[in-house]
Amino acid sequence: MAVLQTEANSGSDISAARLAGRIAATGGFEQALAAGLFSTPHRITLSEALVLGLLKQGVSKYFAIFGHGSTALAETLRVYEIHGLVSVWQCRNEVEMAHAATVLRWAYGEPSAVVTSIGPGALQAMAGSLAAASNGIGVYHLYGDETTHGEGYNMQQVPKQEQMLYGRITALMGRSYVLHTPDALRDALRRGAATVFHDFKAGPFYLLLPINTQPKEVDIRIETLPAVTPITPSAPAAAASLDRAAELIRATARIVVKAGGGSRGHAEAVRRFAEASGAAVVLSPGSTGVVPDDHPQNMHVGGSKGSISGNWAMEHAELLVVVGSRGVCQSDCSGIGYPRVTNVINVNADLDDVQHYNNTTALHGDIGAILAALTARLDSAGLLVDHARQAWLADCLAEKRRWGAFKRVRYEAAPIIDAVWGRPVLTQPRAIKVVADFCKANGALKLFDAGDVQANGFQVVEDERPEDTITESGASYMGFAVSGLLAAAVADKPRYTVAFTGDGSFMMNPQILVDGVEHGLHATIVLFDNRRMAAITSLQLAQYGREFRTNDSVAVDYVRFAGAIEGVLALDGGNSPDSLLDALRRAHAYRGLSVVHVPVYFGDDPVASLGAHGSWNVGNWVADVEEAYRVATI
Repeated sequence: MAVLQTEANSGSDISAARLAGRIAATGGFEQALAAGLFSTPHRITLSEALVLGLLKQGVSKYFAIFGHGSTALAETLRVYEIHGLVSVWQCRNEVEMAHAATVLRWAYGEPSAVVTSIGPGALQAMAGSLAAASNGIGVYHLYGDETTHGEGYNMQQVPKQEQMLYGRITALMGRSYVLHTPDALRDALRRGAATVFHDFKAGPFYLLLPINTQPKEVDIRIETLPAVTPITPSAPAAAASLDRAAELIRATARIVVKAGGGSRGHAEAVRRFAEASGAAVVLSPGSTGVVPDDHPQNMHVGGSKGSISGNWAMEHAELLVVVGSRGVCQSDCSGIGYPRVTNVINVNADLDDVQHYNNTTALHGDIGAILAALTARLDSAGLLVDHARQAWLADCLAEKRRWGAFKRVRYEAAPIIDAVWGRPVLTQPRAIKVVADFCKANGALKLFDAGDVQANGFQVVEDERPEDTITESGASYMGFAVSGLLAAAVADKPRYTVAFTGDGSFMMNPQILVDGVEHGLHATIVLFDNRRMAAITSLQLAQYGREFRTNDSVAVDYVRFAGAIEGVLALDGGNSPDSLLDALRRAHAYRGLSVVHVPVYFGDDPVASLGAHGSWNVGNWVADVEEAYRVATI
């Protein structure tokens, strides 16, 4: 014990406090760098060097659950937080942390790091990082790891006689680095910056920190640690591909633009191009608002859970212009969403995604730069506004009006008697519409959880800009929305945020009720409760006419549940639009975390769903979909 005490009182803690104090005295890391504080080598621990290296990349916020695998890093963060250089938010679930960090970057543009111990916590955080990986969101993940000393099994390591197993596991999800050697930090942070701050396809970067290397000292010139390298937007240098694309557009009247998640940062360029080309625009679940909802060329979402108008435009177009899309199965009807298309123009910075379809004119580079160049060609050459092009847009607009009429019937549906609730309750589309309209009127950010709420949600939302909704449809991770609320407590300039969640998704991550109160979160959870996994029940019924193990018999009083957490305002949303709106107003006025519970109907009444309008390669649809794919032109 005496030896341990001596080591605990070693000079490294004093050194960290001294250096952190000097940095704070200059006004922060950038000021210290400019003042030359880091021009000479410092002998510091690996943990401190890592914190300083992340500060150089603008990462000062940490979501953390510390354990025996991260005590050295925790001590460094404690010292640096005292001096105001970093901020650390303790959480109660690693999946929650991963989601919160993802939303902090996605909605607010702020990079952060997720810190866990070794073993189960790291694996939980990695599971949660699937949302960031699937949606191209850059986040640092810092996990404890087994020692490099080889003294025998470490607690919570993978029980196998091999090296770097956690590093190999995380490398399957994204880019990973094991700091087996402290002197490798420079290379690790260079690769981390290239991943977390990638200009078009960022993702999580997993930095594995062996328990015994964290406190080891290393001589390092901090100014040599890598910063973030700005990337200049680029378009094809050769004119041939742009000219070919412009000719295809001029020669084809029935054009559809499929705006994927990569188009979110290029909304104005997409709109200008659509207007110049006379194309109908079909959105993905994650790109609502890229073209304003009321724009006559916006055909809404298309895909296996699309809209009448979006899917009609996909099915009848003859030229497809893909903008920032990976061609996800539900987005393009498992590859058969464009049966009449013979040519594709694909705009994407990713070399693999830009070649996804056959018969493609690939425009590889920055989406905004390419669309601007293509639009300029169409404007300068004078695109003919011929009868066929006008007729195409008129037909699309007629389908959009039909979709609007279809939705209005569902939005006006009276409460329906539900077998589980034993009384009339709101339908899910109508309830979601009430909440979405409230968010729009109050400038709230909407986060959608996976499941039936998500599926109905991206059909319901009517956004004018892409910043107003985050639908995590890449991983479709249950519990994402409620966990992601925590980002609003951490962001420099937070927005009032509403999480749309079902009873199943909420129960995946209810610890937000505690963490939200602990960290002063002002947000609302609207819990649409139909006592089942309705999205899967509906799929089972559509495919096989029977449901199986997608509901339960356990009643949960969510108002009492949430209200049991001191600081949470728990409200009953009632059974009418007026009662729900009243609860939303009360929740918005409350300067903390609120939960509004809304019982919703599930059954065979057609007004209770916005339906599915496309194809999907699952279940007993597989044979038909794959036969259609076999003969598809693109």
